[in-house]
Amino acid sequence: MSLRGSHDVELRYGINPQQRLAEVAPTRPGQWPVRLLNGEPSYINLLDALNSWRLVSEASTALGRPAAASFKHVSPAGAAVSGPLDEAVRELYQLGDAPVGALTGAYLRARDADPKSSYGDFAAVSHPVDDELAELLGRVICDGVIAPGYAPGTVGKLRGKKNGRFLVLEADGAAVPPQRETREVSGLRLTQDRDLTPLTRDLFTPRYGEITPKVADDLLLGLAVLRYTQSNSVCYLRDGMTLGIGAGQQSRVDCTRLAGAKADTWWLRRHPAVRALDFAPGVRRQDRINWQVRFVEGDLTPDEEGRLAQVLRTPATPLAAEERARWLDTLSGVSFVSDGALPFRDNVDHARRHGVTAIAEPGGSIRSDDVETACREHGIALAHTGLRLFHH
Repeated sequence: MSLRGSHDVELRYGINPQQRLAEVAPTRPGQWPVRLLNGEPSYINLLDALNSWRLVSEASTALGRPAAASFKHVSPAGAAVSGPLDEAVRELYQLGDAPVGALTGAYLRARDADPKSSYGDFAAVSHPVDDELAELLGRVICDGVIAPGYAPGTVGKLRGKKNGRFLVLEADGAAVPPQRETREVSGLRLTQDRDLTPLTRDLFTPRYGEITPKVADDLLLGLAVLRYTQSNSVCYLRDGMTLGIGAGQQSRVDCTRLAGAKADTWWLRRHPAVRALDFAPGVRRQDRINWQVRFVEGDLTPDEEGRLAQVLRTPATPLAAEERARWLDTLSGVSFVSDGALPFRDNVDHARRHGVTAIAEPGGSIRSDDVETACREHGIALAHTGLRLFHH
């Protein structure tokens, strides 16, 4: 495997365009874990590709199903394993009743978690790209894809995207990262053991309530997601897909609230009034998504109110506060995972507002008893993993 040739490869630029010198080289000379099939990656492109590949690879191995992720700014906007598509997704992508393959379905479910953020994402899938997925990638706003292989003809189709600049990377599924990883910061070289702890259902030690097999699968997907999400991080999941991911917050409860708001938006987009928004012909899919999100957020500026009226054929009726609350109360069966120990019960109290019925967290904080008490009060099943998954 090689990125392009056998020596250091120049990237388009570093993290920022003014960082003109940017190179990549394999840690083991001549042993490249990925192969560049099209495009010219930047520093961040490779970070997105490599982290997203590890996520989907581990999730697929842990759950035995095809997995996909939609990555933006070195954290997933969404992730999912294969499963059924609901009517909201089918309407958005004009799928009708047509069958959808497992890999394409996994990516659509991953992208639907936060479709506004997934605009211009980097896609990752655990299995080789087939014709169906290549066709979908060709018509969504996406910057690149990484996969362990490509069906004949699919790379050629993808090369035509973005005027030939669409990034296509092939991961070596047999490549094993070194046991130690190193980075240099401000003149210091930092080295640590790579986190090789396998993600299995055996990690869940019940503290309260029942962790059913279905719930355990969602919690397990959550662990894979958080292992490759900038800390502090939490995620809400249901039915094998993320509903909201909170990344990189200094306060864990802020992360919990941010991700919870995304889960609420995901559910409100399924409200009949939102699905009934009557967009004029020619309004692009991404614009429809963005307007759906702004509509359910409910704080449109006067300028946005005017522009929304211009893209609708019939006026929209705002969701009243009482109806929003009623609809949100119907969201249930949501699982919640935290990459670090919950330090206070307020995380549980906020999570409950977003339909959470099961929580997995490392445990071991000085207030873990308070967290467990909150779970008992709300009837939320609680499992400790004993495993912190910070990612920086």
